[in-house]
Amino acid sequence: MTVSVPEPISGGLILSYRCSARCRHCMYACSKEWPADWISEEDAGRILQGLAGRIHAGPYGSGVLSLNHGLHFTGGEPFLNFPLLSRCVETARELDIPGLFAETNCFWATSENRAREMLASLKVRGLVGILISVNPFYLEYVPFERTERAIRVGREVFGANVMVYQQSYYEMFRTMKTTGTVAFESFLRMEGGGRFAENTEFFLSGRAPYSMEYLEAEGLELFPRSSAEAFLREPCRPDFLRRWHNHFDNYGNFVPGYCGGLSLGDSRELGRLLSEGIRLDERPVLRFIVEDDFRGLLGFAQERGYERNPEGYFSKCHLCADIRRHLVGVEDFPELRPREFYRRLTR
Repeated sequence: MTVSVPEPISGGLILSYRCSARCRHCMYACSKEWPADWISEEDAGRILQGLAGRIHAGPYGSGVLSLNHGLHFTGGEPFLNFPLLSRCVETARELDIPGLFAETNCFWATSENRAREMLASLKVRGLVGILISVNPFYLEYVPFERTERAIRVGREVFGANVMVYQQSYYEMFRTMKTTGTVAFESFLRMEGGGRFAENTEFFLSGRAPYSMEYLEAEGLELFPRSSAEAFLREPCRPDFLRRWHNHFDNYGNFVPGYCGGLSLGDSRELGRLLSEGIRLDERPVLRFIVEDDFRGLLGFAQERGYERNPEGYFSKCHLCADIRRHLVGVEDFPELRPREFYRRLTR
């Protein structure tokens, strides 16, 4: 059986999984422990050429950013390799790819001049704007002064094309007159922190479920668990095969949506992948997920030694990642890429 891969209309180019932080919620299990393995300029060019003519601008045109339109440069932390980020932006602009923005945790904004020089340089090369990540997980690693500085200077450089995700936390931290970094456990005990689970757009995927296990052990239970059975027929959310906000990593993997550690195929050969589709008989893990048959995936893994967690799972994504983490250790499945992702899941 062959399944078609929808033509991507937006997404992100992952320059590397290496990051200056090791956030507990990271969907892609990024950290400073990853080998840098920066995408080569050749591979970046091939991926960008494949995306040219396919990426859509936002509803208000290519000069106005939208989170799920255009193309963003991400990681890991793309500003760790600023020369490479700059060249990728230039290449994308030359290919007339619309809606170019970078996603960052702002670790680099150590002074007004440095922040202004870096952002102005990227704008000259074709960057339309920037997405600045703000939440209690980043606050563990990035002093809030740097986040405020990057937002302030970013608005000078890019005007309205500065997206703050999440704005509610930015306002909360400003109201609290936050300085420096704050451990997540400390945040949870602060006024407002106790409502984290109800107030935060939060995906229990990637590293997040394993971080929640650690917090449980510390007596901080934020989310309930359910048995594997409760998730076996729950459809994937968001849709697994979709056109918007996919990712293309430094190893050439076409990463669907927010599903870290999964590869639909080689994004450097995007035209061929889109025309030929995925042969599911050669990729059994993808077959079970695409057909929404998690009972089959669980049985497949149990035949290979997987044991259900008797304490249950936080989400279907938790169950899926846990199954895949087991499978990658017993057999080489080409769809379970990059393999390093599975080593970096636990806290």
